[in-house]
Amino acid sequence: MIPILFACSGNQSEKQAITPPVDSFDYKVDTFADIKILRYRVPGFEILTLKQKEMIYYLSQAAIEGRDILWDQNNKHNLVIRRTLEAIYENYADKSSDDFIKLQTYLKRIWMANGIHHHYSEDKLMPEFTADFFANAVKSLDQKLLPLREGETSEQLIAKLTPILFDPNVMPKKTNQAAGVDLITTSANNYYEGVTQREVEDFYAKMKSPNDSTPVSYGLNSKLVKENGQVTEKVYKVGGMYGAAIERIIGWLEKAAAVAENEAQRETINTLISYYRTGDLRTFDEFNIKWVQDLTSQIDFVNGFTENYGDPLGMKASWESLVNFKDPEATKRTEIISNNAQWFEDNSPTDSKFKKEEVKGVSAKVITAAMLGGDCYPSTPIGINLPNANWIRAQYGSKSVTIQNITEAYDQAALGNGFNEEFMWSDTEREQAKKYGSLTNNIHVDMHECLGHGSGKLLPGTDPDALKAYGSPIEETRADLFGLYYLGDPKLVELGLLPDADAYKAQYYQYLMNGYMTQLTRIQPGKNIEQAHMRNRQLIAAWVFDKGKAENVVELKVKDGKKYIVVNDYKKVRQLFGQLLAEIQRIKSTGDFASGRDLVEKYAVKVNPELHKEVLERYAKLKIAPYSGFVNPVYTLVTNKKGKVTDVNISYNEDYVQQHLRYSKEYSVLPTYN
Repeated sequence: MIPILFACSGNQSEKQAITPPVDSFDYKVDTFADIKILRYRVPGFEILTLKQKEMIYYLSQAAIEGRDILWDQNNKHNLVIRRTLEAIYENYADKSSDDFIKLQTYLKRIWMANGIHHHYSEDKLMPEFTADFFANAVKSLDQKLLPLREGETSEQLIAKLTPILFDPNVMPKKTNQAAGVDLITTSANNYYEGVTQREVEDFYAKMKSPNDSTPVSYGLNSKLVKENGQVTEKVYKVGGMYGAAIERIIGWLEKAAAVAENEAQRETINTLISYYRTGDLRTFDEFNIKWVQDLTSQIDFVNGFTENYGDPLGMKASWESLVNFKDPEATKRTEIISNNAQWFEDNSPTDSKFKKEEVKGVSAKVITAAMLGGDCYPSTPIGINLPNANWIRAQYGSKSVTIQNITEAYDQAALGNGFNEEFMWSDTEREQAKKYGSLTNNIHVDMHECLGHGSGKLLPGTDPDALKAYGSPIEETRADLFGLYYLGDPKLVELGLLPDADAYKAQYYQYLMNGYMTQLTRIQPGKNIEQAHMRNRQLIAAWVFDKGKAENVVELKVKDGKKYIVVNDYKKVRQLFGQLLAEIQRIKSTGDFASGRDLVEKYAVKVNPELHKEVLERYAKLKIAPYSGFVNPVYTLVTNKKGKVTDVNISYNEDYVQQHLRYSKEYSVLPTYN
């Protein structure tokens, strides 16, 4: 049985802490390199029932237990590097030296990235401290403090890690998406070892049947390796790969099941446990069906091998978790959207043969995040649509969420940063953003997650993985376009989602400005765009620029020596969004790899170097970190003298360094190499 961490004796105060109001809450925690660290409020936690609070506590523990799984998935050397650097950080004698301060910054960066590759660009993070300092620091420590293999010396550890850390040509890219190369052998992630792209594709092609109407997500929860000349899977399960961490996750899930809100939720959790024990992907599908059908529970969660962005072939999934509860008031707007899902599907500008005849099981809600874990931590999405299996979406529906307390944290931290003043064309656009920006962004996220991902269908016989490396950017493009197209539809005013017919312009402008210009702050000079969501945003913006050029729909204007996006015809922009959506849906529905590849390579990858240079220079003057991560709140069980749980307290006092060091001590059970 897993011990209850942070359990308290009966002498602790049993008064529940009240969530601080927005105006007194300190959202900012730390800033370093290109990153700012924030904290998020969990409003409404204090009014949950005791069982609901307990459930959040147990699910939160399960969310943290998978941390090392993700680190190892991202690169097989991540755990040994993190454990070595943390040992130096905590035990090195001279903590005032320049090199030590640089090591501290580097450690903060790899905590943010869950490994040695940037969480967004996926380029290897290069240390600014010297290799000599690293070697001397390791040698200065007692060997018992180092993550040494049996018989390994400090010198051997240094020799092994030095090229991985300091040579830019060793493992330069975590997930390589470049055209014309072997995407598996040139990627530094740990989903594959000893195999080529052709071997991977052949291995899984043999498993698939074009006539299978309920295909499992082959390869989702395994590492593919070559052993003794044979290609084989190492499955993530109890008794398999990552078994020690999975057993801990199961222990907390069992406690959560014991305080479930209802029988449906209990069965959902127990099915997930069964999947973790067996690694059976059919059981995973059963879990997803039960999870998507549980619409009554207030507490909800994601826990498992879920998203496939980290695999260049889009098959293998990273471990992630999100614990949350429903925001009833804010959910009213998403319920309006989901209740009208069939209307939106029927009126989409896509070809009728690619539309769902009957939209099933679409649900949407606004949630309050209570705990972030795995690939949702420290950087986290603001919206989620699951499950990813197309046939489950078609037959049973999907769940879509917008994470409102995360968007609140972003908004509060950005107040007065000067961004809009620097990059928006005029006061007209700035006033639009001030008046409608937050609302239209939230609704776009709602539409993206609830309807965008859930819309359309694959034609019979189409392989869900047919688009290969281009599948993720194409899918994100599809979902974004669906939301953008409908933001400009009078239906949203009719439904009371938007206050007037001009509100949508705020999101249109901000989206095109970001996709074409300001997201370039996240790209280093000379680099192409690699990340799927960035590719999708540039694809849309660049395509609209190109196709609207003849009528000057959108243009780049110069004022005071600076370039700005100017939208001349918002209605034409909407028409272009609709045209591109129709083509993207065709590509998705038919599995047209060539067309998908051509679109992405033409519009989504290359960066205008002159525009990029200008954007970086202007952005630098604002002194805004382009990336944000979060620290989690700390939950503490309150017990009476008999050990019975009487309450769960929440604290926001832990800082970034404290949290990561604690997680490494209390939630790190995997071997250094797996």
